[in-house]
Amino acid sequence: MGRKLCIDLAIFLINILTINAQTLIPANDAEVNKWFQESVKRISIQKGTFDPNVVEAESGGVETIDVRQDGSGKFKTISDAVKHVKVGNTKRVIITIGPGEYKEKVKVDSFKSYVTFYGTDPKNRPTITFSGTAAEYGTVDSATLIVESDYFVATNIIISNAAPRPDGKRKGAQAAAMRISGDKAAFYNCKFVGYQDTLCDDKGNHFFKDCYIEGTVDFIFGEARSLYLNTEIHVQSEDPAAVITAHARNSADGEGGYSFVHCNVTGTGSHALLGRAWMEAARVVYSYCTFSDVVNPEGWSDNSKPEFQKTVFFGEYNNKGPGASLAKRVPYTKKLTDVEAKTFISLDYIEAPKWLLPPPRL
Repeated sequence: MGRKLCIDLAIFLINILTINAQTLIPANDAEVNKWFQESVKRISIQKGTFDPNVVEAESGGVETIDVRQDGSGKFKTISDAVKHVKVGNTKRVIITIGPGEYKEKVKVDSFKSYVTFYGTDPKNRPTITFSGTAAEYGTVDSATLIVESDYFVATNIIISNAAPRPDGKRKGAQAAAMRISGDKAAFYNCKFVGYQDTLCDDKGNHFFKDCYIEGTVDFIFGEARSLYLNTEIHVQSEDPAAVITAHARNSADGEGGYSFVHCNVTGTGSHALLGRAWMEAARVVYSYCTFSDVVNPEGWSDNSKPEFQKTVFFGEYNNKGPGASLAKRVPYTKKLTDVEAKTFISLDYIEAPKWLLPPPRL
């Protein structure tokens, strides 16, 4: 038995033994929202389970900053509101954002934790948009919204990169909408719009629920350990080949890995791979998901490095839809057992019981 396999098996056993049954996501998608409401509660109800710094940040004195383009708020731009947050902040700051298109490049630095972006109207979400490209900024810094701080939350927000679609000829045409590099971040009812490299899910533990992510090539990429729940992953058409994920875990004992649970992979054309091995130990798992026929029957790519076939972890568990057939999958696809899947269908995967809160209510 190889070292990599031993490590993965050990991690499985440790995780399974520590998983709380309440944190397991139900197999029936109709039960997910009720389960979430019962499992992820406000800090006043389940204070005892959270890290002390989270309790302190969320207890009393929450600051609210209003951003409105019409001048009725404290600021007209999101960037100005972020600048207002104190360096070394230890209390939750909620930046409420009114409807409209905010054409700005926004960065939340690492020393400004506990920031929330809250779109005031879930049916008319504000859009943050910019047109930075890799040629100008480098790929990861081309993002319209960059968050490097911990405990960030976004609710009811659209984040877009308006740069032209890469045509395969222009160098550096890839353009990210979002980069999340801080730890313990949550996104609710958010939309990420772009083409190549839409979402840089860079590093840390992250949670996405009821979101929408669209793109063409490597449009969810990075090394983070993230759980995507009830989220639509939309593959745009007209590319001869598309890739949803490019994960960057580079060793078998690395913590990173993307887990998609009850997600819909939409689009048409049988041209999209579920993932490719950006790094040698890339880890991506899809569970209880619905795949349209946009999914290439082979499913996965070793990124033209056959040696990666022994080190990647590309898993599928109880998926459905035209693209879910495992008959023609590449041989290194892992068809997870019930026991193996538990690690990836639990809130414990991202240590959520220590930090994850439901969407804010204002």
